[in-house]
Amino acid sequence: MRFAKYQGLGNDFVMLADPEDRMKLTPELVRRMCDRRFGIGGDGVIRVAPGAGATEFFMDYVNSDGSVGEMCGNGIRCLARFVRTEGLTTAREIAIGTRAGTKVVTVLQDERVRVDMGAPLFAPPDIPVDWEGPDALHAKLDLDAGVVEAACLSMGNPHAVLFVDDPRAAPVTTLGPVIENLEMFPNKTNVEFASVRSDTVVEMRVWERGAGETLACGTGACAVAVAARLLGGVRPSMVVRLPGGELEIDWEGSLQRSSPVFMTGPAAKSFEGELDAELVS
Repeated sequence: MRFAKYQGLGNDFVMLADPEDRMKLTPELVRRMCDRRFGIGGDGVIRVAPGAGATEFFMDYVNSDGSVGEMCGNGIRCLARFVRTEGLTTAREIAIGTRAGTKVVTVLQDERVRVDMGAPLFAPPDIPVDWEGPDALHAKLDLDAGVVEAACLSMGNPHAVLFVDDPRAAPVTTLGPVIENLEMFPNKTNVEFASVRSDTVVEMRVWERGAGETLACGTGACAVAVAARLLGGVRPSMVVRLPGGELEIDWEGSLQRSSPVFMTGPAAKSFEGELDAELVS
């Protein structure tokens, strides 16, 4: 079985083309492929299946721990580059089905990819998070070390954004998994540690649900941008800095006015190869 390895700002994925929709990504298979010592290595696996209706492709995304993901911002940029490189399409604007709905991606002339990520969701049942009120932008998380505040929202998957003084010193690897697994998040959550550096720049690190700390998270960057716009006075167009690089985020919306988030960033192939039969058996 042929595969390609792609990365978006260091967030890396095993890419599999399945035009006949025959492959099943079992949790065990994904964990083997994503193992960085005994497999290929990756933050997740993306199976590119045929689309339905108005979509050309479907992104079947599974996290490195074998859990199914609704959406992956860096992953969908990689998918756009992958399907063009593989000759599956020549289009630069591509409608892709995901478990979080249809996303339209545009491959720019410089080969960066711009994604219409859809509008953020703020109602607690839509995130989902167990919180009373019309939104959970000031949710209180009851931890053993005390209560912390998080801005919770959905970008097709759940996010809890914590604003901190310095993301580089934040306890991402210790506090991240604790928050991810709090009972108030029935589907678990991604956790972002962010700081507003100016009215156009936000810095962050992320603990991804099902993958741990990664160098970048596209949906997480969008969630941070929305929270920073609403709570930190950041302008509608901003740069979000992650350990793996920068993403450009644009959002003209508000709590009262729904508007899509646009994310622009790079994606590139690292290598390709053939899966050993023992790995997939």
